[in-house]
Amino acid sequence: MKRIAVLGATGSIGVSCQAVVRAHPDKLAIVGMTAHARWEDLAKACQEFRPLRAALSDESQRSQVPAGAFPRETILEFGPDAVARIAAMAEADIVLSGIVGAAGLRGTIAALEAGKPVALANKETLVVAGPLVMGLVNAPASAAVPPGTCPPRKLLPVDSEHNAVFQALECGRRQDVKRVILTASGGPFRTWPLEKIRTATREDALAHPTWNMGPKITVDSATMMNKALEVIEARWLFDLSADEIDVVVHPQSVVHSMVEYRDGSVLAQLSPPDMKLPIQYALTWPERWEGVSPRLDLTKSFGLHFEPPDLQRFPALALGFEVARRGGTCGAVLNAANEAAVDRFLKRELAFTDIARACRDILNAHSYSPSPTLEELLRLDAWAREEMFRWKCSP
Repeated sequence: MKRIAVLGATGSIGVSCQAVVRAHPDKLAIVGMTAHARWEDLAKACQEFRPLRAALSDESQRSQVPAGAFPRETILEFGPDAVARIAAMAEADIVLSGIVGAAGLRGTIAALEAGKPVALANKETLVVAGPLVMGLVNAPASAAVPPGTCPPRKLLPVDSEHNAVFQALECGRRQDVKRVILTASGGPFRTWPLEKIRTATREDALAHPTWNMGPKITVDSATMMNKALEVIEARWLFDLSADEIDVVVHPQSVVHSMVEYRDGSVLAQLSPPDMKLPIQYALTWPERWEGVSPRLDLTKSFGLHFEPPDLQRFPALALGFEVARRGGTCGAVLNAANEAAVDRFLKRELAFTDIARACRDILNAHSYSPSPTLEELLRLDAWAREEMFRWKCSP
């Protein structure tokens, strides 16, 4: 029985994780669950899975949760510290980090510091603090932790693109890798004229053609900022240079990513767009179990289309490659600026095309450091959000 702590249990990743656990009740169990403020959804999940501990990171929900909402055997706590405690809980064999945005960084670090393997669905963790996080992954086990008490630290990617790369890299030697090719759906604006994109509304951006995701990630797909962040994540996760990473638009979202080896072989991972597959593989690696995701139906005709990304249509993607090359504080600033810009766009305070433009302005304006501390990264995160709050489009 593998025991899981699920950070972000009520989001799309957490709900898909619940489906995987539900399909394998004899092999998987949830021992910890967290959410931000949706206590009703968390309580319902806890009633089904009966975890030992649960947490709501929003302290204000303490007065909202009625007595008896959670199972008697589940200890309910509140606040960000409670989330970190669940991430490090001794009863968990693996932690699924599914909290969206920079808010997921703290839980991931707590799990790694406790010696846990992390199934990572939170790309911002590596975007913001890639060198620091990978330093934790590669650090020797603490002398205070008895040998064999915790499984080895490891990051197991859950993002469909990085999970596909992870699988393809298992088929060859790292020294033979020529490049990693991340696929992108192109979002809802792949074929829109530039002039029309400038007038895109909130509703237009949230109408994703292939994936069902939360609003922030869906807007990131529309700007292709999600792919920019994935380029940065891949740079740290797989120890690549920016020149070893490429992006191709693939609207069918069947080929999730590819690895090209130096002999010219290109290995790809294919499956219908469904997050339960990469979640299950991250939780069960190195084993493969019977899957609960839809299968490719090869009895029906279908085509696979690929095209290079249009950087005029998607200027955010260029920011990702720039940040992957520069490193340092750039990732923290870009991520925070984008989170704040997307929030303003969803509130109809910014135009769609302002998102990448504002992120560029704030990235250019920040005080760059090549080797920042975590405290410096967190300070710049707050600074970038404040700058985005004040940002106004210049003529």
